[in-house]
Amino acid sequence: MSDTTDDQQSHDDRLTTLQAVVDRVGAWQGGAPEGTVAAELRAGIAEAGLTVSDDEVARLADAIQDEHGRVSVAEALG
Repeated sequence: MSDTTDDQQSHDDRLTTLQAVVDRVGAWQGGAPEGTVAAELRAGIAEAGLTVSDDEVARLADAIQDEHGRVSVAEALG
């Protein structure tokens, strides 16, 4: 495989894993205060072995709060 293909696969794997974390947190924390959602996201992200910036966590937490349901990581993080 080329480096470009490997990079795309790695990006896709990261998005898939991050989506699973967001789905899990969103299912349980949809109506929770933003600080709780962000903390649960950080815990799930760490458990999954991902590195996500504070800005990305905040954007995902905001999306979970705003949507009260399914959030697309790809759309939320653009």
